[in-house]
Amino acid sequence: MHPLMNTRRLVRCAPGRGFTLVEMVVVITIIGILAAVAIPRYVDLQRSARVAKAQAVEGSIKAAAMLAHVRCIVDIGTGVAGQCTPAGGQVLMEGVNIPMVNGYPAASAAGIDTAAQVSAADGMVIAGTGPRTYQMVGATTPANCQVSYTEATAAGLAAVTAVDVSGC
Repeated sequence: MHPLMNTRRLVRCAPGRGFTLVEMVVVITIIGILAAVAIPRYVDLQRSARVAKAQAVEGSIKAAAMLAHVRCIVDIGTGVAGQCTPAGGQVLMEGVNIPMVNGYPAASAAGIDTAAQVSAADGMVIAGTGPRTYQMVGATTPANCQVSYTEATAAGLAAVTAVDVSGC
């Protein structure tokens, strides 16, 4: 036999093997079970995040209101002209004048929002002036996933902050 005649070889490929119908059904069933377990946990994780956010906003607002109130008491005690008075005035917090009502920040953007350093850019819908509400974006029922701040209604009374997370 001539040496060049042996260069061609017939190569047989193994027949293509795919997935059987039973294997496909098992894989789809497993994926379905995993999705049924993972999706509710993911949804609950989002709710937990909104609840935590609402509670953090409430804490921020309470802390800012108390800091402004203490600053107001100090201003009144030292007789600083043009600053806080028992009925109104303003306090200086971090270089910004915060309008006050009855010794607490006003329920406005210039008042409590500025004192607490919160804004709509933080993922909230902010509205109102009495009370001022902070609704968490993405909540199931936004009216039931919010923080509210009501300024003091009279001298000697405290501002009221409340949180509702029942619809987060």
